[in-house]
Amino acid sequence: MPATSQPFRPRRRRVAGLLAAAASLATAGALAAALPADAHGNPSGGGYGHGSKPSRYQDVQLLSFNDLHGNLEPPSGSSGRVTELQADGTTKTIDAGGVEYLATHLREARKGNPYSITAAGGDMVGASPLISGLFHDEPTIEALNKLDLDVTSVGNHEFDEGAKELARLQNGGCHPVDGCYNDGETFEGADFPYLAANVLDEKTKKPILKPYWVWKKNGVKVGFIGVTLEGTPGIVSADGVKGLQFKDEVETINKYAKELQKQGVKSIVALIHEGGFPASASYNYDCDASGGGSGISGPIVDIAKNVTPAVDALVTGHTHNAYVCTIDDPSGKPRMVTSAASFGRLYTDTTLTYDRFTGDIARTAVKSANHVVTRTVPKAADMTALISKWNTLAAPIGNRAIGYISADVNNTGTESPMGDLIADAQLAYGKELDPETDLALMNPGGVRAGLTYAAKGSEGDGVVTYAEGFTVQPFANTVNLQDFTGAQVIQVLKEQVSGTNAAAPKVLQPSSGLTYTLDLTKTGADRVVTDSIRLNGAAIDAAATYRVATNSFLAGGGDGFPTLGQGTGDLVGTDDLSALAQYLTAHSSAASPLTPPAANRITVVQ
Repeated sequence: MPATSQPFRPRRRRVAGLLAAAASLATAGALAAALPADAHGNPSGGGYGHGSKPSRYQDVQLLSFNDLHGNLEPPSGSSGRVTELQADGTTKTIDAGGVEYLATHLREARKGNPYSITAAGGDMVGASPLISGLFHDEPTIEALNKLDLDVTSVGNHEFDEGAKELARLQNGGCHPVDGCYNDGETFEGADFPYLAANVLDEKTKKPILKPYWVWKKNGVKVGFIGVTLEGTPGIVSADGVKGLQFKDEVETINKYAKELQKQGVKSIVALIHEGGFPASASYNYDCDASGGGSGISGPIVDIAKNVTPAVDALVTGHTHNAYVCTIDDPSGKPRMVTSAASFGRLYTDTTLTYDRFTGDIARTAVKSANHVVTRTVPKAADMTALISKWNTLAAPIGNRAIGYISADVNNTGTESPMGDLIADAQLAYGKELDPETDLALMNPGGVRAGLTYAAKGSEGDGVVTYAEGFTVQPFANTVNLQDFTGAQVIQVLKEQVSGTNAAAPKVLQPSSGLTYTLDLTKTGADRVVTDSIRLNGAAIDAAATYRVATNSFLAGGGDGFPTLGQGTGDLVGTDDLSALAQYLTAHSSAASPLTPPAANRITVVQ
């Protein structure tokens, strides 16, 4: 059977879960009697009352998270913190994340909730740190199995290595090139289904994986439909999405919601790998303080307003933001829309009150909140063992020093020190390939983290290891050189804030020598002040030819930069991580560490 059409095959069912289910049937009456009554006068947590007769309303716990990106170990720096709003209006940051702690939090949250589902909103893998990325994310799938994840949608990063590799992660089998990593062990794949309702095989026009999945327990049925953003081909390499079609999110969800209803499934949750931008960076911000949905903007708002009212809740992702909002569905009824930031720093706990008479969710009773995955709880021993196993395999490569820094190289702001450092590394490497190379541009989405001076496991001496570099640049893009006219260079800079990037600008990180002004008081392409663009102090000559270094993703016109796909004189070099490692090695030492770039190449007017 072709890899793109292989179905989800459950294998290792949870023995403890099955025993617990059996026990819950035997003791249902006692449980119901012991629990406090809900707003309807029914037992709030049990499913049965008055002997063996089910009570009408049953609370179903939905635990969810998104955009884990293979972060098994606690993320470092700002990637491993969340902001919490305090009662007095101030904020504080909390260290968060790491699957050893996520497992503990989820397992604790499930206690006392016999009807509990764990779901995810995509990007579980891809752009992963070395411990997972080096092994094609098999460690993350193993961790998610141990977390008892029930279901997830695909995200754009699930396609980084193509549909065949995604099918392998679902169904198991050793990597076709690298083989099996542990002697005598064959990778068994995911215990949970990946849902890809809007990702079709170009030839068959059918979803490459299951479009939906139904959770069932004691007569309670909840359906899940999984989609990724329609624009995935614009943010994934061409090879990763070759032979695939990505359909509209709303149309797809509405189609399969009807199909589920025909099957008698009336309680439906959409897992959508697309998201929004809340008005506050605090995870506990009241998104509805000024009225339903007014505290959030971005693509998810239009999606939520148009997805059929048959869908009762939306678990979202992609933007790496945290929010719990209600947005009115097409009938004008409030509906919960959630996202748990990224990297396993938060999880969302949503209560869905299931009406056994109607088979639907009583929407007025839905409540939800994000919770911090703090690092103050005990580590889950099974996750510690898993991390230790894979770290042992990765250590010979990951622990190698590739450079030294004098302070944190942060990945924050419109222009980040980390982005500038990568651009400088690609310019230096480009000049080695071709001395005529003039500048380099780096897409901000390709910079996955910063470098921390006191990284985990170090003595605070500023050593940069290969593993840390891999966390920053995990995509294995190549460094490509292309020729552009000055007019095209100017157009590329304008595409940062126009076209598909008009609503959510993607500001390219410039190499040393390229400067200009970004005026955010203006709109569209005019936000880039053309007269301000300088290269080594000289104005860009529209008629001249410039040699530009980018990664292969940008060189293909990715991230909404079509002009970068029109270059000539292509020259393909090594992978971008090697270029960064080479630069750090050449420009730093223990005695003379590299100073982070000042991030002052773009003047921002607000």
